[in-house]
Amino acid sequence: MVRYYAKVAGRLRELEQPEPGCWVNICPPFSQDELDEAAQRFDVPMDFLTDSLDIDERSRYEIEDEARLILINTPVLNESEEENDAIYITVPIGIIIAVDHLITITSTEENPVLQRFLDNKVKNFDPTDETQFIIQILEHNVYRFLTCLKKLDLKRNLIEQELYHASRNKELKQLLSIEKSLVYLLNSLSANDLLKMKMKRIDFLNIRADEEKMDTFEDIIIDNGQALEMANIYSNILSGTMDTYASIISNNMNVTIHRLTIVTIFLAVPTLIASFFGMNVPLPFAQSSFAVYFIIFISVVISFLLGWYFQRKRLF
Repeated sequence: MVRYYAKVAGRLRELEQPEPGCWVNICPPFSQDELDEAAQRFDVPMDFLTDSLDIDERSRYEIEDEARLILINTPVLNESEEENDAIYITVPIGIIIAVDHLITITSTEENPVLQRFLDNKVKNFDPTDETQFIIQILEHNVYRFLTCLKKLDLKRNLIEQELYHASRNKELKQLLSIEKSLVYLLNSLSANDLLKMKMKRIDFLNIRADEEKMDTFEDIIIDNGQALEMANIYSNILSGTMDTYASIISNNMNVTIHRLTIVTIFLAVPTLIASFFGMNVPLPFAQSSFAVYFIIFISVVISFLLGWYFQRKRLF
């Protein structure tokens, strides 16, 4: 659907028809006819709209005639119900600067970054100030990345606490989901960082003369770099954790098999001795009433000797 918003008396209000300087927000559900009508009404290339709906599209900017496009990726919760899928994936947000309007378009019905603006949770937000609006979107997008990274790290710590007591497939699959999420966030943060550096170099937003906006934009670049570094650290920690637990599980399995082998050897000694005495051949003490105690005594002695030997060789 295509919705129009403007600031009225300090609050964001939805409009029935677009006005100059209003914010045009396009989000699902919408039809192809609505996209065609929006492209024609606001005089923007159709590619700007369709590219913003492709979840595999990388962060970039583009200029065509009087329209400009900024495409950035943002993390959202994965709606897939598969157990091994990533917790967070990244989807693009298209920011289109038209002649009299600023247009945002996304493939998710409730984008966490844009939703903050729709809920009036952003201070000093004014759709008529296009450059300030775009800077605020970029700023809150970085905050979204930082929030998701902290949640993933907290979840990893909780799973590690569970793995200290028992190594189960459930926790290992959850670690795999976190690892996939970090891959998505790392790639998107890297692409977003490159995009912002290019925008700063060519002054894409025309804010070089505005010291306050330029300082804010530089702070966003620094925060994005911090988020990228955090994602790298968390990814390295998780990789080390997965390798460590794989080694622990393998070692525990070896210890278990080792103990079972020793128990099997101990049980084999009495069985072997009893088998010899149970054969249909004449053997010493075969006619004695104490023969069974003699067999048990021999079995216990040999078992203790084996135990002493294994302990001396530090086999258990």
